[in-house]
Amino acid sequence: MKNRRLRNHERREIQREILSILGLPHRPRPFSPGKQASSAPLFMLDLYNAMANEENPDETEYSVRASLAGETRGGRKGYPASPNGYPRGIQLSRTAPLTTQSPPLASLHDTNFLNDADMVMSFVNLVERDKDFSHQRRHYKEFRFDLTQIPHGEAVTAAEFRIYKDRSNSRFENETIKISIYQIIKEYTNRDADLFLLDTRKAEALDVGWLVFDITVTSNHWVINPQNNLGLQLCAETGDGRSINVKSAGLVGRHGPQSKQPFMVAFFKASEVLLRSVRAANKRKNQNRNKSSSHQDSSRVSSVGDYNTSEQKQACKKHELYVSFRDLGWQDWIIAPEGYAAFYCDGECSFPLNAHMNATNHAIVQTLVHLMFPDHVPKPCCAPTKLNAISVLYFDDSSNVILKKYRNMVVRSCGCH
Repeated sequence: MKNRRLRNHERREIQREILSILGLPHRPRPFSPGKQASSAPLFMLDLYNAMANEENPDETEYSVRASLAGETRGGRKGYPASPNGYPRGIQLSRTAPLTTQSPPLASLHDTNFLNDADMVMSFVNLVERDKDFSHQRRHYKEFRFDLTQIPHGEAVTAAEFRIYKDRSNSRFENETIKISIYQIIKEYTNRDADLFLLDTRKAEALDVGWLVFDITVTSNHWVINPQNNLGLQLCAETGDGRSINVKSAGLVGRHGPQSKQPFMVAFFKASEVLLRSVRAANKRKNQNRNKSSSHQDSSRVSSVGDYNTSEQKQACKKHELYVSFRDLGWQDWIIAPEGYAAFYCDGECSFPLNAHMNATNHAIVQTLVHLMFPDHVPKPCCAPTKLNAISVLYFDDSSNVILKKYRNMVVRSCGCH
């Protein structure tokens, strides 16, 4: 089949349909990313690789290492541009509060969260303030994350706050430092805020790597009550309870490298109510499509003579079909993949139905009845018998990175139904 360029109205219609399948009301328009890849997208790329490897173990993965080196292959600098780029095995760190990789690679703990999640979302820090030490106050940093972009009906199954720790100041060389993360409950102008302790980690002064804090309960609370999202507070103390400057403790803030910036990541699962509404919407959509095509089908009434000509036609099988996000002009917001092999089913379901046609018992009976009553009973249809999911990694309007699993997107096998 000869390829042709899509007309503008065809491109718009395809874009609209695919956005609808992806559950997006419109095309995201994120801020332009910087030249150096930042920590949140790099972490999400690792999760994407883990998820893609699970779905398609033979597929080549994206290379985070190549993106860190600033290599480009037809895409944005600092982000991998081709799924067939630089092969790299998934590197999983040990399940521990302090991981030692930079950029932050997904741990076994994180990949376990993927099994229960339909969507993963990272959030960039919106506000960060360093407080000066005084006798009444303590050192701390504040972090805020915008959770208002989370789709309705998604429940948080796990959430983490991640911050990178370099070596602490030399004067704390022999100290064990306690780092605590708090939810801000209420703020005051003349005194410290009311806080709720969420999680604590201990690290030696010479430790280097990512500190991971569990903030699942707070994240769920913020999703349900966004007006209560006043952010997080992080503080560091010595073993004897002395408050120390967070920067002196080695914790990297906004002035550190992009690949070591603090961020939040949350794992989500769609509620049953949402799943039922999506299934109902898809059912209505398919019914409308079937109605529009019924006129065309009725004009192609089969006859017994069809079987003489159908022998020359191809039997029901899987055919190549590639959907390119780049051709749709979406490379500025879809990080991975560039596209995917969707495939489609086509061909004749004619008597006799061979074993390789994966025919159902119903299709076999329908074929026999069609032989006797060709004007009243149509032939079985060639349709998918097995479908696979794909994972898509993309920016939203706020430049948060989202990893979402979409089921039933790739045809694995075809058969007569």
